[in-house]
Amino acid sequence: MIFLDIMMIIKILIGLMGLGIVVFVHELGHFLAARFAGIRVEAFSIGWGKPILKKKIGSVEYRLGAFPIGGYCKMSDENEFEKAWENHKNHLPADKGSFWAASPYRRILTAAAGPFFNIIFAIIVFAVIWKIGFEYESMDNRIVLASDITQEKSLPADMAGLQTGDRILSINNKPVQNFHDIQRMVSVNAERNMAFEIERGDKKFNVMIKPELRKDSGAGMIGIYYYAEPVIEDIIPDSSAANAGLQSGDRILKLNGKDILYSAALIPLLNNLPENSTVEYQRAGSVFETKLSPQKDTPERPGIIWQSIQYHSPHYSLFGAVKKGIEETLWTLETTIRGFRLLFRGVDLTKSLSGPARITWMAGEIATEGFGQSIGEGLRITGNFLALISIALGVTNLLPLPILDGGLIIIFIVEIIKRGPLNPKIFSVIQTAGVIIIAGLMIFAITGDVMFFVRK
Repeated sequence: MIFLDIMMIIKILIGLMGLGIVVFVHELGHFLAARFAGIRVEAFSIGWGKPILKKKIGSVEYRLGAFPIGGYCKMSDENEFEKAWENHKNHLPADKGSFWAASPYRRILTAAAGPFFNIIFAIIVFAVIWKIGFEYESMDNRIVLASDITQEKSLPADMAGLQTGDRILSINNKPVQNFHDIQRMVSVNAERNMAFEIERGDKKFNVMIKPELRKDSGAGMIGIYYYAEPVIEDIIPDSSAANAGLQSGDRILKLNGKDILYSAALIPLLNNLPENSTVEYQRAGSVFETKLSPQKDTPERPGIIWQSIQYHSPHYSLFGAVKKGIEETLWTLETTIRGFRLLFRGVDLTKSLSGPARITWMAGEIATEGFGQSIGEGLRITGNFLALISIALGVTNLLPLPILDGGLIIIFIVEIIKRGPLNPKIFSVIQTAGVIIIAGLMIFAITGDVMFFVRK
């Protein structure tokens, strides 16, 4: 129990550090742009809370907050509109060097710089990952219909005429190498028609499939599993499979008398596994039986890791890695924006919308699992996740909602069109509306976070 508590603390601390890096990059963008635009910056802090260290260099006070999570950039008179409204003024003071004294164009530059830095950060991280190279495991592109396991026949793959044993060769004219490629492309294209090239025996044909939207996650699905021979690659220690005496290299033949042709066939059988279930398996050409009792394992595998294929990323030059980093960032940007659109299509926000607590936990868990494999794998997985979070933060801040960077940019554009500043009262009303909207989204996110941790 003490060990678990320590691991939980480590995950939270790592997650806070990761989230802090992304927020820091965002605020650094605002800081540098403000300095370039001639806007006076009063303070730039790494972390929040009461400063434990501070030093004034020139006109800027640099701080180290008590809570090393992200940071902030405090610009001169940026909240002056609140005082103007309280004092019933129809205009804002325009002291030289203050935020509101700068032209709308300079304020747009300052507001947009935070999200822009998040995007640049993602490009750099992705480019480094692709330059270094990495290995990953996946199953090949052969599939099993989920309907053959669940008996549900109205899934998109069934409607398109796919069959268990088919291979998916390409999607939207992009070659598919393995099941990871299939998941990556299908999950972000919910409710969009996609062209699939299928291989069945010695025949090839094309079909159109529209992935179904999963209301619990917002991801697309067509109703398939990977096709993997039921051969054990490894056994998790102290699991029900380990206690049953199963070993690496064993081939599962039957479970409670039912033939197991592929590993996915075990999913419905393991969901309600009776005590002392009978497993028939083959080892070194001989057939054996053992008893398998359920424990707190994942339903899909009671401590079993199935044989997979190891892949290695292509080797890229520096230019090629940067190009790949840009492509990866643009793809993630597109899918993130599409994901925001799907939030209004009946998706369960409490499950699909993550708040700061869940993001922090996920960052820590992903990092610790990656470093548990190797230092290189830990850095790759953590960097990949931080890049995704950085893009999400950048896109979120560009939403046209008051108090966010995107909302401010729209207000500054209105000032350019009307050739004059916005009335402080109107601005305050808009900001208040923005706070209410953001608070509502945070309630959904925090509720989802609480439910997530209760389920865990």
